[in-house]
Amino acid sequence: MPRPVPDIPNASMADIAFLLLVFFLVTTTVANDKGLSIQLPPPPEAMPPDMDIKIQERNLFKIQVNSFDNVLVEGNPFTGSPAELTDMIKKFVLNYGADPNSSDNPEKAIVSYKTDRGTSHKKFIEILDAIQAAYYQIYADNAGVTVKKWLDLSSDLNNPENRRLYDLGRKKRPDGSVEIPMALSIAEPTKIGGK
Repeated sequence: MPRPVPDIPNASMADIAFLLLVFFLVTTTVANDKGLSIQLPPPPEAMPPDMDIKIQERNLFKIQVNSFDNVLVEGNPFTGSPAELTDMIKKFVLNYGADPNSSDNPEKAIVSYKTDRGTSHKKFIEILDAIQAAYYQIYADNAGVTVKKWLDLSSDLNNPENRRLYDLGRKKRPDGSVEIPMALSIAEPTKIGGK
């Protein structure tokens, strides 16, 4: 006579699976990446149709990076350090019309940044950091604080002293506009080779 095969009791399997699912949902943490804090322009459909903006060539500071991470600044090869690029941008933004080949004033100065699709992530961020560093140094100098202190101000703008220094750094006017906006234009990357 053959021996009976014992059955495995599986009546509570669904309960165990449900408890495991709840356990992992409760104990799992989701990474909260900040990403880049860049204010994007409004979508094209939100722009008024009659808005035709003319930008003078002298008010554009052009930076281009190709797929080999070679940098062109104002059409000339650039092999300097990010700190040198930051100084060039500061000089351009704070020109106030003194040099006829540079910006009219900080309000009209625009830094244009364009890359190829083959540009490395490291080079993209390095140049972007140099551009932002120029503006942060300008703001910190205007407020009479260090760059680190300037960056810490924006974390608590409800504090009246932080707000005062922040507005002083950007040279905020009574109407709410600022004299020195961070005017950065990041163009859509071209395909490798400029196509």
